Amino acid sequence: MISLQVAFLSVGASLLGPVATPHTATLPVATSAVNVVVTDLPSTKATLKLYFYNVKENFLQRGRYTLLKYVKPAGQKQITLPIELTNGEWAVALTQDLNDNDLVDKNMLGIPTEPYAFSNNIRPKFSAPAFDECKFTVSGPATLVTISMKK
Repeated sequence: MISLQVAFLSVGASLLGPVATPHTATLPVATSAVNVVVTDLPSTKATLKLYFYNVKENFLQRGRYTLLKYVKPAGQKQITLPIELTNGEWAVALTQDLNDNDLVDKNMLGIPTEPYAFSNNIRPKFSAPAFDECKFTVSGPATLVTISMKK
C-alpha cells in the first residue's frame, strides 16, 4: 500500500508541472592578468596577430583558437599586450602580416614565409610544435609571457 501512495504522489506531482528546484547559480570563471611581451619584431609597422589557445586539441587548427588579438607595433620593435585570461593552461602562436593581406603566407611545403613565433620561444625545426611544448599556466598574480620573434 505504501508503494502505491509513493507512486501516486510521483505521478500527481508530474501532473502538476515541473517540480521546483533551487536555482543553481553559475559561478564566475576565475581570470588572471597576463602580460604578453613580444620582442624583436621584424617590422615596426606590420600587424601582429596573437592566437590564444586553451584547448589542447584545437592548438594550431585553423579557426579553432580561443581568442585572437591584433596589435599594431606603432613604430616599436617590442609590444606589450595586457590581457585577462581564464585560469588554466594556455599557449600562444603569433604571426606578423608583413604584406597586410590578412593571411599567414606559406611556401609550397606549407611553411610560413612571414615571421611567426610561439610561447615558451619554441623554435620548431621539422613540424609544428605541440600544445604541451608551448603551454604556460595562468593563475593568481600577473603572469608574464615573453616571446621573441627573432629567428
